[in-house]
Amino acid sequence: MARNINRVIVVGNLTRDPELRHTPSGTAVCSLRIAVNTSRKDESGQWVDKPNYFDVTVWGQQGENCAQYLAKGRPVGIDGRLEWREWEAQDGSKRQAVEIVADTVQFLGGRGDSEGGQYVPAGAAASTGDDFPPSPTDDDIPF
Repeated sequence: MARNINRVIVVGNLTRDPELRHTPSGTAVCSLRIAVNTSRKDESGQWVDKPNYFDVTVWGQQGENCAQYLAKGRPVGIDGRLEWREWEAQDGSKRQAVEIVADTVQFLGGRGDSEGGQYVPAGAAASTGDDFPPSPTDDDIPF
């Protein structure tokens, strides 16, 4: 029998500053929104970018790192899974959403540019970013 797979990898830019909050037990949870462009041809045959927007949830120390080091416009890579949420709004209506729950967040570009990269593994301790290993290169991929 085949095993189910729920995996998503996206690279895009933050559309707003991260929003950090804590659960009643004290666990950090950070909300991100990312825009990922898809290129397609329009009616005239010209290639145009169409943005897709995704809500991302980052838990624990990694969420705190995102809140501390990321800002609107910053490019990021997200590796995680899709999760379906349902809730009741204040007006009593039922709401639904699909979001990405991040396992890892890769900071792309510097704080003021779009070069370089910082890899932030799940559960990483807060630091200046210089303590994280460099982003993997094609030579690091085993296939």
